[in-house]
Amino acid sequence: MTITQTLPYFIIFLLFILTTTPPTKAQPFSCKPSSKCNSLIDYVSPNDTTISNITTLFGISKNLLSFLGANNYPPTTLPSLAIKAKQTVKIPFPCRCANGTGTSDGLPVYKVVPEDGLFHIASDIFGGLVLYQQIQAANNIADANKILVGQELKIPLPCSCDEVDGQAVIHYGHVVPAGSSVEAIAKQFDTTQETLLKLNALADPADLKAGVVLDVPLKACNSSISSDSRDYPLLVPNGSYAITANNCVRCKCDAANNYTLQCEPSQIKSSIWPTCPNTQCNSVFLGNSTSSGCSRTTCAYLGYDNQKIITNLTTVSTCSSNSTPSDSASPSSATKINSQGWRWNFLVAVQLVLLSLYLFQ
Repeated sequence: MTITQTLPYFIIFLLFILTTTPPTKAQPFSCKPSSKCNSLIDYVSPNDTTISNITTLFGISKNLLSFLGANNYPPTTLPSLAIKAKQTVKIPFPCRCANGTGTSDGLPVYKVVPEDGLFHIASDIFGGLVLYQQIQAANNIADANKILVGQELKIPLPCSCDEVDGQAVIHYGHVVPAGSSVEAIAKQFDTTQETLLKLNALADPADLKAGVVLDVPLKACNSSISSDSRDYPLLVPNGSYAITANNCVRCKCDAANNYTLQCEPSQIKSSIWPTCPNTQCNSVFLGNSTSSGCSRTTCAYLGYDNQKIITNLTTVSTCSSNSTPSDSASPSSATKINSQGWRWNFLVAVQLVLLSLYLFQ
């Protein structure tokens, strides 16, 4: 067979290799030892599926509300909701740090089925979020070609719990889309190019590759939650919400609200209590505010314990400290007005005296 005859087969083989390349390229996230937190990672569904199938795959079906909150779906969204092929969703999961890197803590766990292989599980089932060598190491598998049907495999998703620039953040494994850039990603997620380059050990923005799982630190909304609350620290990133206090409270984060956490009753049945405890601050309901003059008082969420939900009235000033009433003149203009008035009165008095002298001549 001549070179000309074999060329079409070579092209077909090359196309096969290119099209079966894993869609993402996993990399470990640096993380200080002995810390735990909650993290997020993108999952690009390879085919049409449902929320139920995805949460089952990642072992979070019992935490459906956390998935809905991370993706800002309404809490009433059904698990049967369709997810289209190539659609990206965020997966919330627990993270544990050890040996300088972070990996998912205890989940997901995948059960091997016939015809499975580690490469297929890593690149196809989990969309390249991990490498097959990482699955092999996490499960102490001596030979990557020898896995058993029914064997349960821990899938070590990359994550981190480290603070960034002295602030607690949510580390988000963002799958870089084709055509994106470090600058665009930094702008989209309210961070800086320098931070992304440092976290991901990139020497130059041009080194960014499509499909890479990029460590993106998401800023969390400020809150008044007490350090002894069972959900401390409750870190909620922009454009999402969290259901907390045994499902009784919903806290959402919106950058447009000055990155201040907004909490309100969830209207969901409690996961533990027969009924949700009272969330009012005297006559003000949780999340509501009253205004009087330059003060705004809000019923804020402070956390919860085994018996109650803790709230407190917080008051902030809504008037600028250096502002003056609109109907009051400034001291400089008042002095000017008073000076002009004195001069006018003096001239009038002089004219009246002259007029009197003329009349009584």
